[in-house]
This record gives sequence, C-alpha cells and structure tokens, in this order.
Amino acid sequence: MKIRTIILAGGEGKRLGVLTAKRAKPAVPFAGKYRIIDFTLSNCTNSNLFDVVLIAQYRPHSLIEHIGVGGPWDLNREFTGGIRIFTPYKSRGADWFIGTADAVQQNFGFLKNGNPDLLLILSADHIYTMDYLPMIQFHLEHQAELTIATIQVPLEEASRYGVLGIGENQRIISFIEKPEKPPFCTVNMGVYLFNTSLLDKVLWEDHLKADSAHDFGKNVLPALVNGGARVFAYPFSGYWMDVGTVESYWQSHIDLLGSSPALDLYNRSWIIHTRSEERPPAAIQRSAIIEDSLICDGCVIERGAQVIRSVLSPGVIISEGSVIKESIILTNSTVQKNVSLERSIIDKKVNLGEGSSIGGVLPDELLIAMVGKSSIIPPFLTIQAGGVIGPDVIPSDISTPNIKKGEFVQTRRLPYEI
Repeated sequence: MKIRTIILAGGEGKRLGVLTAKRAKPAVPFAGKYRIIDFTLSNCTNSNLFDVVLIAQYRPHSLIEHIGVGGPWDLNREFTGGIRIFTPYKSRGADWFIGTADAVQQNFGFLKNGNPDLLLILSADHIYTMDYLPMIQFHLEHQAELTIATIQVPLEEASRYGVLGIGENQRIISFIEKPEKPPFCTVNMGVYLFNTSLLDKVLWEDHLKADSAHDFGKNVLPALVNGGARVFAYPFSGYWMDVGTVESYWQSHIDLLGSSPALDLYNRSWIIHTRSEERPPAAIQRSAIIEDSLICDGCVIERGAQVIRSVLSPGVIISEGSVIKESIILTNSTVQKNVSLERSIIDKKVNLGEGSSIGGVLPDELLIAMVGKSSIIPPFLTIQAGGVIGPDVIPSDISTPNIKKGEFVQTRRLPYEI
C-alpha cells in the first residue's frame, strides 16, 4: 500500500492580520520555538509517512527557508520519499491557484507519479498531534473511497467549519460548508484520505465546472457526499485548533499553559520537530516573577518584571518593571522599562518603548492588540484592546498618543525605504 501525503500550505491568512503581512500562514511562529506547519510535518514523521508534497503559494519564502530539505522531520530523502515543495507557475493551461482543490488539480500529474494508492491531504495551519495510521486502517476496513477526520465542537462554534451529518457505520450523509445555523456539531478537520482514482476523477469534474470555487469544502466534498460516494467520518478526540484568526492563535497559546495544558509539548513519544537555532539559556533576574508561562532560550527577564500566562519566543527581553499578561511575544523583540502588556501579540524584532501600555481585558469580548514585525513603539504610547500597529512602523508614523479599538496604524514610508 503506497501512500503519498499532500500538505496545503498556500493560504494567505488575512484574518491573522499583521502576522501574515510578510509571511505565509503556515510559517507564522508558534509557542516560542515552532512554526505552525511544524505540527503537521511532525504528525507525518511520527506516523511514519515520509513521502510528502507541500503545495505553497502566498509569500512562500520564509516557509521554504524553514523547511529546507526537510532534515528536522527526517524528510531529507531522495529515493524513498522525502519532501518536495510545489509552487504555482504560469504556463499554457496553468495559473495561480484559485482554491484548495485547484491547487491539487494543477499538480495532479506530479502527485500521481509512482502510482500511490492513497493520497492523504492535510492543512498546514492547524495545531494538533495526530497519528494518521489508525485513520488509514479505518479507511481500509470500511472500504471507503474518502475518509474525513472529524471532531466535535460546541454548536455555537460549528458555523466556522464544514458540518457533517453522520449515518450508520460512520458514513457521512450530509456535508454543509460553514452554515449560518449549523444542525450538527461534528465538523471537518481538513484531514482527507482519498483513493487516488476517485480524487483524479472528482478533481477533473470540478475543474470543468465554470461556476465552481474549486475548493474542497465548498464544492468537492459536498458533491461526493451528495453523489453517493463511499465517504466516511473518522472521529478524532484529541486537541485540535484551526489557528486561522487572531483570537484562535492567541487561545491556542493560552491552551499550552498551566499545570494541565490541553496540548502536551513535552510528550517524548510524540516530538514536535522544528528547525531552530542554538541560543544561551533564558536568564531570570532577582525578584522577577514568572507564572504559567513558556520562556524560550535567549530570553532575559529583568528585575521586578512579571510574566504571567504568556509565551516568550527566543531572544525576547523584558526590562525592569514591565508586566506581561496573557500575551505572545515573538523572536528578538524588546520590551523596555515599565511597559504594560495584556492580551497582545507582538511580532518579531519589535521594540516597545518605555512606559507604553498595550492591550487589556474588556468585559464582554476578546480583542487582541497587535504590533507588526520590526515596528518601533514610542515611549508612553497607549494601544487599546483591538488596536493594531502594522509592520515596520516607526514613531514618526504615529500621530496620536492613544491607538483606539479598531484603529490600524501603518508605515508611511515607501517599500524601498524600509
């Protein structure tokens, strides 16, 4: 039985705001030392699946640089699988990918080289640990043509996903993509196991439909279910989070914290592999307070600073008197003295000026303050919950001492000046 894995990593990720202004969504840093895509790649490695194709599109540079030849995931193989990265190209009959199904269809001639029996299609922007081998066994035992991994979510959240109706023996009898009023709470995880022959047929049929969005969730999967194909649901009960929004990205970090985290990063039988540089140990100075947090190598927490329920990426500096609560700070950012930071996401290489106040807690809604990559925040600036500073902003770009909820400040410089 020959299985090839296809990872869809081309999403622009607009809902992640400034985090995806300069990088693809799967390349966004996560939990201090990882990238989002590390979880899907590590699932493949830990499931002994080493024939992997990654399909990229939007700003793939940092993603390609991170993956390299696949060494950290044991995918640097030449004759027995390994990882290959496909990007869109202009040619007769080929153009930029329109949707997820179109991305696979345009590359299908390459994907079926070697005649794989099954094609496992995965998303690169989910945080979870999953052994795919039991799902493959389930697929074979049920003589399925397509198996979709599913998970239960609260009914009020189901409208964000494809919702599935399940009949006898786990067979899927209905599929509705993002319904306003979902009738069920069983949702699509974005993990698909196809018989290659079926996928070849259905992708070509979808390609010929001028009115199709060429998307798996919107078009391909509902058509297969409605057409009577043998489509089954494989139930998954572990932790899974689609980090497609600022709120879910923040929440998935918070889920890692405390004495009983929802996702265990320290499970030695299921290592999350990544490409990371060596740094000195974190330095915690006298009278600093750290509670329920993840602190990466190279961080410095100075005297009197507090880090509460937060995640600090490598090389972050928290200066004297600053208080960090329920926030995520990415690599090599500096927090100057007496800064207040709460429910905020700070991208790489940011400098937060002395006495600045960023984020906060609102009584009835979760709003995350954000600062984009390489921005410099002037002293004593206030950024309210829901306020956003874009990438590469400098003090002269900011004309007010108070950035309010919903406001977005971007650089005034031309791209070549940055």
